[in-house]
Amino acid sequence: MIAARNVRIDIGGRTLLRDVDAAIDSGAFVGVLGANGVGKTTLLRAIDGRHPLAAGTLTLDDRAVASFDSTTRARSIALVTSDDSPIDNLSVREVVATGRYPFHRWWQWSATPADDAAIDAALQAVGMHAFAQRSFATLSSGERQRIWLALGLAQEAPLLLLDEPTSHLDVRVAHDILRLLRQQARAGKTVVCAIHDLNEAAAFADRLMLLGDERVIAFDIPERVLTTANLEIAYGIEMEAIRTASGSIRVFAV
Repeated sequence: MIAARNVRIDIGGRTLLRDVDAAIDSGAFVGVLGANGVGKTTLLRAIDGRHPLAAGTLTLDDRAVASFDSTTRARSIALVTSDDSPIDNLSVREVVATGRYPFHRWWQWSATPADDAAIDAALQAVGMHAFAQRSFATLSSGERQRIWLALGLAQEAPLLLLDEPTSHLDVRVAHDILRLLRQQARAGKTVVCAIHDLNEAAAFADRLMLLGDERVIAFDIPERVLTTANLEIAYGIEMEAIRTASGSIRVFAV
């Protein structure tokens, strides 16, 4: 379980979020929403321990994340971003294999059967197994996005943090990825995902955390978060959420 207590997050001398108190249970799929610059990515990095807290505590299974050494952190938390890295000289399989580093000593790198199985399963899960020997440099932005996710899955950490995993993806592939993340949560992995698309978030996440005005505006099931009042605070425009005949929630600007 992830627990935040009186958390304040600053960046560049300004406060992004303050007084954050929240608990995320194991096996949950949580979507983090909010306007650009509100702190979604920085919150994920704070949970991962890469961004220091200005105040408060963040714990994973009752242990402060700030106390984790690098190996413990990598085995406990996988942070998946779409940031480009200088790895264009690697094959797709080699990129995904970097997710297995936490399971080896720094002087030992020889793939084990467990490594091969985890890499194969991750590539299969994101539909990129046929691309394993392709150069990472030849991939489109959407294909790269799927490889970053495969890297996170190969890491086999119980907590999976994702920053906009469906950006650059067409609708079908985006929905495939979100279904995969929901399956990961159902299998026991905790998934926390920053998402821009409100309708995708409502369709796939168990709970939503809406950020804005330097705080958590709401953290609850989708229908209780996506209210007209909450959305206007978060995005500054009038929006409405309705439940369709199929039972899904759809959000519209009005």
